[in-house]
Amino acid sequence: MRNKLKVSFLIFISIFIIDQIVKYCFANFDWNVDGPIISLHLVFNKGVAFSMFAFLDEYLKYVQLLIVVVALGYLYKNPEVFKQYNIAIALLLAGGLSNILDRFTYGGVVDYFYWHYGFEFAIFNFADVIIDLGVVLILYKQYQIYKEEKKQKELKS
Repeated sequence: MRNKLKVSFLIFISIFIIDQIVKYCFANFDWNVDGPIISLHLVFNKGVAFSMFAFLDEYLKYVQLLIVVVALGYLYKNPEVFKQYNIAIALLLAGGLSNILDRFTYGGVVDYFYWHYGFEFAIFNFADVIIDLGVVLILYKQYQIYKEEKKQKELKS
């Protein structure tokens, strides 16, 4: 458990720091670049994915912080969940807390990747990609568990 905690902390702190440095540079320097597929364009997102819940304005950061505190409480009470999903949890926390810090620092999440080839897509950031990766890891782990349980049932039959 101690090793998993160390690895998770290193992943968390590395991603958090990298994401905050990149966001700082986008927020304070002109890093906008137009490309044929993806452009880099600074936007401060006041909502969550696709600007949903932007109407919550200043309250959104507190709602999100409360969700993180509740999730950490759950993990504290259920350490076996952390043991099983430690990498994914580190990714989710790093991306999530970095985006929450943006809300306190800049008044909105610093987004800058703009996909516009073939279709218009939302503007997102590195933390969003890391959060998505964390979700994919959880889904993959769940699929592995499902396959193993199915295999065990078939062996019993």
